[in-house]
Amino acid sequence: MPRKKTVSLQRIPNPDRKYQSVMVQRLINKSMLNGKKLVAERAVYDALEAAAKKLDSENPLEVFEKALKNVSPNFEVKSRRVGGANYQIPFPVAGHRQLHYAFSWLVQSARARKGIPYSQRLALEIVDAYNETGAAFKKKEDTHKMAEANRAFAHFARG
Repeated sequence: MPRKKTVSLQRIPNPDRKYQSVMVQRLINKSMLNGKKLVAERAVYDALEAAAKKLDSENPLEVFEKALKNVSPNFEVKSRRVGGANYQIPFPVAGHRQLHYAFSWLVQSARARKGIPYSQRLALEIVDAYNETGAAFKKKEDTHKMAEANRAFAHFARG
């Protein structure tokens, strides 16, 4: 099995029931705990509706896609051993991996909030990502800062 997934090995999930969107389905799959897909689906749909309502938008999909775009990283750092020292080397992030990070960070930061139901936490996190604030957006900014700080080691990426 190859280390990197080739196009033939990548599985694309079926679109979700309500919006017919693969992105929403991927968020549902990321949010799912213990195989309870219906619970996750209900929470995500409620969160998308609440986020759109809070932002006075009639289309929850547009809000969600803009929030995803704002949270998706363009660069990441990977550790690489060069001559006895470990360097953090910045690399550009491929498209499918950008989305993976965006979904993970959204769900992680929504779960980190406490005191209210998950659907409301996720809605708040989507609104924050839309407005370029919040924990998920901060994670992206930190990743970019780390890549920028280690730009001097970018020449180790080749070779």
